Amino acid sequence: MTRIARRKLFKGAGGMAAILASGQAPALAQEKSVHWLRWTDFVPASDQLLKGQFTQDCKKALGINLKVETVNANDLQSRITSAIQSGAGADIIMAFSNWPQLYAESVADAADVAEEIGKAQGGYYDVSKQVATVGSKWIGVPWTCGGGLMSVRKSWFQEVGYDTFPDTLDKLRDAGKKLKVKGRPLGQTAGHTFGDAPGWWYPFLWSFGGKEVEADGKTVVLNSKETVESIKFAVALWKETMDEGGLAWDDTNNNRAFLSGTISATNNGASIYIEAKKKPETYLTEKGTPMWQDIVHADIPKGPVAGPFNLPGTFTDMLMGYSKNLPAAKDFLRWAHSKEAFDPWFTSQQGYSCGATKMWETHKVWQADPVLAPFHDLPAKGRLVGYAGPPNRKAAEVVSKYIVVDMYAKAIQGMPAEEAAKWAHGEAAKVYV
Repeated sequence: MTRIARRKLFKGAGGMAAILASGQAPALAQEKSVHWLRWTDFVPASDQLLKGQFTQDCKKALGINLKVETVNANDLQSRITSAIQSGAGADIIMAFSNWPQLYAESVADAADVAEEIGKAQGGYYDVSKQVATVGSKWIGVPWTCGGGLMSVRKSWFQEVGYDTFPDTLDKLRDAGKKLKVKGRPLGQTAGHTFGDAPGWWYPFLWSFGGKEVEADGKTVVLNSKETVESIKFAVALWKETMDEGGLAWDDTNNNRAFLSGTISATNNGASIYIEAKKKPETYLTEKGTPMWQDIVHADIPKGPVAGPFNLPGTFTDMLMGYSKNLPAAKDFLRWAHSKEAFDPWFTSQQGYSCGATKMWETHKVWQADPVLAPFHDLPAKGRLVGYAGPPNRKAAEVVSKYIVVDMYAKAIQGMPAEEAAKWAHGEAAKVYV
């Protein structure tokens, strides 16, 4: 056996002593990895896909070890803040609505990836592009666009004289009174929860002609006659028609309440119907039939001035500025948005999400179930927080502080409508200074 001198070994190995001292393997031996932090999806099958076959396919296609981490959506903002402050965390973090505007200085410019995807897939919906850009900088790559419609127990509304879901708030109030007497109230949240609360109360405000700021994006106009009228109506609607426990609900409580048969309608994504259809023997009507067969979806009723409106749920993947894996993260997003990779995930959503690009408008998923078809049009019909101004950083701060939601919650709990509007105006003005 030939002996090799220790000194000659290290010299021939190209400085292995230095490599050992650094604690890093040679470049050729290192594998690429990407850490993707997302919400826990309301369609569990989609998360199962991402953590299973999708991750395996990513490894085969790119050689990237993909770590998909999911957390409750209400915990995402604290995780984003912590990662930015510490300079360490997931390479890509999913953000909801116009949250990316809050972190524009802490993310990498994603223009090369975002524009490439948009060009290849028919362009982005305006709502997806608006929240993912600041000027010419892309502060994220749009992933999908969802939103809420009214999930409705069809037969219960028929029993109180409404063959179709009420198309005005006045009619909803009438139907809701009758349903609450029967122990079947409407269900909505007025709590600090990321999706359902803004998704109901912002359109409610707009339907009375109320708005956060003027088109200049600076002049706060919450304390208006229109806002006060909306608050007065909201208090009456709440007390006469709603499950009043909704003050403490998060984005899961209304799902559970509906599926347990304790509420008759709620503004929500498609997840209630999808869950009921998935487990037809678990979720039953009072007659013992599958509940999913008694569920329909409808627009939020229009108000006395305008509507119907919806607040789209845009989802954007932010490339974090502190990441040491940006090239791999960009490669991953390019692949993840490709038809081959994205299609199975999009199919698993069953209509819960629309694509962020218009290519997905013609996908076969929209022909699969007519009950889910109404979700198809949400991105094109949506209005964003901050109206009548842009959905910028200040608008994102207002929604993150739940100022509009709390305006209604305070009035529901007894604050006079005029005082609630004045309070909200003052809080918003502090943001828009």
